[in-house]
Order: sequence, then C-alpha cells, then structure tokens
Amino acid sequence: MVRRFGIALTVIALTMLASSTGTTASVPQGTQSDKDYAKSFARYGVTNVVATTQRTSCYTPEVPFSTSDGPNDGYTGMSDCLGASNTGEALGPYATQVGSNPGYPAANPMLVKDHSESDIRVDPTNSNHLIGQSKWFVSAEGYNHLLGFYESFDGGASWPTQGHVPGYEGWTDNTDPVGAFDRYGNFYSLILPYQFFYNADGSHNFQKNTNREPNPAQPAELISVSVRPQGASGANDWITTHNGKPDFVAPYDSQGREPDKQWIGVDTNPASPFVDNVYAMWVVFTGPYTPHPFVSIAHANADGTHTDWSAPIALPQIGGTPQGATYLFPHVTPDGAVYTTLVNETPAHGSFASTIWLDQSHDGGLTWTTGPAIVKDIPEPPFRFTNTTFRDGITATFGTGNILVAGHYPLYVSWEDGSTGLDNVLLSASYDGGGTWTSPIQVNDNASPVDEFQPNLDVAANGTVSVAFYDRRLACPAAGTAEATGAGIALDQVNPAYSGSLPPYGATNYCVNASIQYYTPTLQPKGHNIRISQHTWDPQLNAAHTACPTCLTTFIGDYFGITSAGGKSYTTSVSTYDDGTNAAHYQQQVIAILSIP
Repeated sequence: MVRRFGIALTVIALTMLASSTGTTASVPQGTQSDKDYAKSFARYGVTNVVATTQRTSCYTPEVPFSTSDGPNDGYTGMSDCLGASNTGEALGPYATQVGSNPGYPAANPMLVKDHSESDIRVDPTNSNHLIGQSKWFVSAEGYNHLLGFYESFDGGASWPTQGHVPGYEGWTDNTDPVGAFDRYGNFYSLILPYQFFYNADGSHNFQKNTNREPNPAQPAELISVSVRPQGASGANDWITTHNGKPDFVAPYDSQGREPDKQWIGVDTNPASPFVDNVYAMWVVFTGPYTPHPFVSIAHANADGTHTDWSAPIALPQIGGTPQGATYLFPHVTPDGAVYTTLVNETPAHGSFASTIWLDQSHDGGLTWTTGPAIVKDIPEPPFRFTNTTFRDGITATFGTGNILVAGHYPLYVSWEDGSTGLDNVLLSASYDGGGTWTSPIQVNDNASPVDEFQPNLDVAANGTVSVAFYDRRLACPAAGTAEATGAGIALDQVNPAYSGSLPPYGATNYCVNASIQYYTPTLQPKGHNIRISQHTWDPQLNAAHTACPTCLTTFIGDYFGITSAGGKSYTTSVSTYDDGTNAAHYQQQVIAILSIP
C-alpha cells in the first residue's frame, strides 16, 4: 500500500524559485577527500555483481561487419559464436529478417561481447525479481547491437536468465534500453529498432532505398514493444506481437522523421483512476536540433497483453524553445497524475545551453499542460569529455515521490552543469506540483575538480531520494599494481584525445567509477557520496564507435540504471575491469547493491 502521510517542510528551510539559471551550487554535505571516497565502498557494505559475464549470448545480426580496431584498447571485431551460447535464446535467423536484401542477414550467429548503457527495474509483485537491460554488442567497432536483458530472482545475487530481447532482429540495431513492470509482474521493454548499412569506409548509411537498405520488408525505424510476461523463465519467453503483428507503437519510414529517446512508465497504483495505463514517450527529430515529443497510451492486462496503442499525442513546449525538446521520463504519482521533464538544447554563445521544464497530465495522458522553466541557460559540458573519446549522454533525470510533502507528491530533477568548465551534477525539487522549485544544490562532493556526469534519479518507497552518476575523481591505477592489471591499463596505447603519456597509469580525470548520493525527501543529504564500483575502470577499452571504426567519438552509454526495493538500492553500470570473469576487458554490466541509509 502507498503511504499517504505528509512530511513537514519545517524540517529544513527551502528557498523556492519559479525557475533558476544554470550555475554552480553549494554542496550541502561539504566535500570529502578522495581517500575517504575510495573507502566508502567497503564502509557502506556495497556489493558488486558482474551480471553480464554469467552467460554467453549470441544472435544472428541483420548486418554483418568484420572490421577490428585491435589490438589497441582490446578490440577484437565481430566473432562467430561457434557454439559458445549457453543462454537458450533463439540464435536465428528470425521471422522479421524474412525479406532482407541479398547479403543480409549475417550467415551465422555472432558472439555478444560488450554491454553498455543500461536500465534496471524491480517487479512490484516480488522485490527479489529484477530485470536489467543494456545494449548487446556484437561489434563495438561497427556500433552493431540489439538490446539484451539479464534477470535475477534472488535480489541481484545471480543473473541466470539472459539473452537478446526478441521480436525485432530484422533491423540493424535495437537501441536505448528502457523498461517498466506493470502491477501484475509483466515487464514492458520499449524498443527503438532502426536500419542502416555500412559504407566502404565503415561509416553508417541511413539511406531509405529499398535496393540498398538491409531489410526493405520492414519500416526503417519505429517505436515498438516486447513484453516479458509474469512467470516467464526462458530467454525466449516474450510476447512480441499484438493482434498477430509485431507490436509497433509508431513506425517511421520517411526521410527526415527520426524517432529517438524513448522512455516508458506504467501506472501501478491501485487507487489511481488510470491504473494500468502504459505511457510510451519518445521524440521525432525533423532536423539535427529539432525533436518533437510524443506520448502513446495503452492499457495493460493481467496476462501480459495490452489494448491498442493510441495515436501519438504531441506534448506541449514552453515558449522560446524553437529547437524542440527531448529526454522524456514519464512518472506516475499515486493519484494517477503523469509527469515528465523535457530538455531543450539551443545554441548560445558558441556552445549549447539547456532549458528544463515540466509537462503534466491529470486525465490519463489525454491532455497536457506545461509550466514555467525549472532551470534555464544551463551551460552544457563538452560533447566529449576531457582526455578521453567517449561522448556525454542524457544530461538530465527526473523522479517523483509517493509520500505527500505539504499536500503534494514531490518532484525531483537532476542535471549536468558545465559552468565551471568541468561537469557537475545539480539537484532541485518541487513541493507544489511543479509551480516552484528549490534552489539547486550540487550532488557530487569531490574535493578536486573533475567531471561527474550522467545522473540517474530514484525515489525509494520511504521517500529517500538517490542520485547515481559516473565519477572521475579517482586517478587511474598506478603502474605495477594489481588494480592496473585488472583495469587493463596496458591495453590503452593510442588515444588522440589525450596529451599525456600512454598507457595512462595514474592519469587524472580519465578513468571512471560510479557513485550515489542519498537525501531525505526535503533534500537534506544523508552523508557523503558513496563509491558503488569496487574497481576503477578505463573507458577507452572496447568502447563502441558511434559513427565509424576510425572516427574519434566512442560510447560507454548515454545513461545507466537505478531502482530500489526492500530498503536497498540497485544500480547497473558499465565497467571494463577484469574481476576474474572479464579477461578481454569488454564492457560489462556491474550490479551495485547497498542498503538505503
């Protein structure tokens, strides 16, 4: 049952603003030393479980690609499965690959190696049942992947069921892992399948031409769904069709209308007038900086099926945002209200500045209103972070509370701010339905300036707010240490973005950890940042190349997952560290588990 008692705002004094301008902010808990931060993993009893090394997955990709960037950074190209799969998943070819042009799909199943970008959800009917998802790469060099899933039935201790999410193998890529459970324990994976083929130089060609695209029998791009029904046990146990056809939410098959950045939420609140509504959100780009946000609605049934998806409904935007809006995060409060933040990115002063605002619906998603900007003119960090080649990702995150504060369900938004020339994570809250917002506070408490990025926010059942993020405060391991060997630093020998000596032993603002910060519902910090990755890892190793194998930009994910249940936090984030199960230093998903203070 939802707890419906209020929390007095007199606990702390809150400065309420109609909106604020992007800037640096205070760190209410104060900074902590790198030494104390490094020890916090053990001090708080954090557990790490490497989920994606526990099974070997293979699938037949729609588009084969053989280029290898190795041996630098550990790259090994695309490899035949050769019977290595032990997931029990179907290895292909698949029904949606029928009608492919000559040369497609690949002749054989290929080995899944890398697993970056992730999401994690907990079953509301069983707090020990979790499903994580990530990109499931068969070629990091070619940015060639489906979505994969990994499932735990014992609170994250083990992840015995894994495989690619089936239903949409007839597209080059399935991307942007995100899912949600309904109140019956059925899991909805919202998927973005899209087609491209490779030019001679390995770059990606998105031409919509039935003679050239890999699979003219399918739409070029779409928003779609696969549902894992409650009680499923095998890797192939998914519902991938609706009314006898693939479960398309919205197909797009014309140049200049490109869907992206999908997210999903389900109303699981029994007292809500709109209980069982499923809200699928995404944007459609009509230009490089012009995304248009939409929502489609269905009603979840207990058996894992659902009603027809509604026609897409356009979401409103605030004035003065000609470049549109992206980064949608639908959340439902116990009274059935649906909220999402939106982010507008507009060129300003030779760089980019962002505006964040809130849309909300009180009639089950049929009509929407928008309020004043939450924060304006946020100086964004650079596209690629200093010293390394991986790009930044989604710059904001949003969550809602289930416990009333001053008569309203609290709303929380966190975002990246590049005001200082490096990236920091800020946080603000609203306790009046989005009309006003508290002055931003800084989440990361590193004493020395480095980049902190890709926040993701969760609100626990008891109202505790947590913000997880990637963290570069700890230097790369020193030469000759066991940690340097485990991190594979010796493989990192060519990096055009780094002016120091390679391999980057002891390099600062280079290697990565993951962190979390906890707050009360009224944003009093509960202690300092906690390190939730046991080992520092090198983001250059086996990082996917987003445009071509020789192009500069690489990828560790646009976000990573966080959820909570039973008094514990669960995150799933990337690491290339070898803990004894990752000798090739592939991108793996590490589950961090810790008790909520």
